[in-house]
Amino acid sequence: MKCISGNNNQIMRKSVILFAAIFLLSACGAKRDNPGEDLREQISAYRQQALKLNEQIAALEQELAANDENPAHAIPVETMTLTYRPFRHYIDVSGTVEAIQSAYISPEINGQIKNIYVNEGDRVQKGDPLVKLNSSVTEQGIREVETALELARTVYKKQKELWDQNIGSEIEFLTARNNMESLESRLSTLKAQHDMALVLAPVNGIVDEIMVKEGELGIPGMRMMELVNLDELYINADVSETYLTKVKRGDAVVVDFPAYPGISMEVPVHRTGNVVKSANRTFTVQLKIRNRDEMLKPNSLAVVRISDFSSDSALLVPPIIVKQDMKGKYLYTVAEKNGNPVASKRYIQTGLSYGDETMVTEGLEPGESVIITGYNQVTDGIAVRNNGNKF
Repeated sequence: MKCISGNNNQIMRKSVILFAAIFLLSACGAKRDNPGEDLREQISAYRQQALKLNEQIAALEQELAANDENPAHAIPVETMTLTYRPFRHYIDVSGTVEAIQSAYISPEINGQIKNIYVNEGDRVQKGDPLVKLNSSVTEQGIREVETALELARTVYKKQKELWDQNIGSEIEFLTARNNMESLESRLSTLKAQHDMALVLAPVNGIVDEIMVKEGELGIPGMRMMELVNLDELYINADVSETYLTKVKRGDAVVVDFPAYPGISMEVPVHRTGNVVKSANRTFTVQLKIRNRDEMLKPNSLAVVRISDFSSDSALLVPPIIVKQDMKGKYLYTVAEKNGNPVASKRYIQTGLSYGDETMVTEGLEPGESVIITGYNQVTDGIAVRNNGNKF
């Protein structure tokens, strides 16, 4: 019985060892199943070490700057003196140029194209002939009606003379008059059709493109040529409905053209759309401009700058010098320490930015000197040497 009990104890010890081994293996396996967590912890530890090292470096640099009285070791910087200046913030939207007077020319009647009187690039005035359709059939009809009308007028004249003398019947007089008036109406219709065979320019402009050739068939609605007037243009831009209350007719906006860097103009809003487009939640803003020297072309791109904020007195700094750490946004100014200029780290609050200007709403006062060149090389308290003031 003792032997059996001893065996049981050995079996129990082996079971415990086996269970512990299985537990350890499962624990190791679970750890291997999530290696990303170990990496995150290691990265976090390294970041803490890097933060401590940076703090130690900054402290040593400040101590070095405080003890180093040699001006030659000061970091050269350039500054700007803060003053209140006017500031305007814009929203930029893309627009397209459209010719106010532009037309695709097509004939009013069917006919073979007999003559094309213009070439691409020609300037024409309103009413100038552009295309002549074959109208020989209409001209022959006009001659036939004119011959018949001459006879009808003679008959009517004779019948009227007799009727005035109470000779003949009234029906003969009325028939003669009706024949004459019917032929006159028919002649007027044929002449109108004949005039339609000559296609005239509807507006002053330039023949930009001719799509047909002599001998081809002209059909109503078919484009034969494009005529465009470049004197006045529309600029159409789609603006977000967010700015519905900020844009109205008569407001001044600035227009630039990417293809023409030298052209920039301030023009009033000609019209605002009355419907918000459901597809992109925008409404149309339309401008009307004079096209000087006909430089701008239809369908070219424009950038419309609409002002949504303005201030007559704002403290402005270049946005590139504003940095951020865990405490917030900051920049460097020039201060004095023991009679020597040093860099001073200043935490600030900023407002709107546009172009190369950012508003500073808190943290700075007019008259302070802000470092705008060399700001990447300085730390708080380090000695600097001012090489110039930009403003």
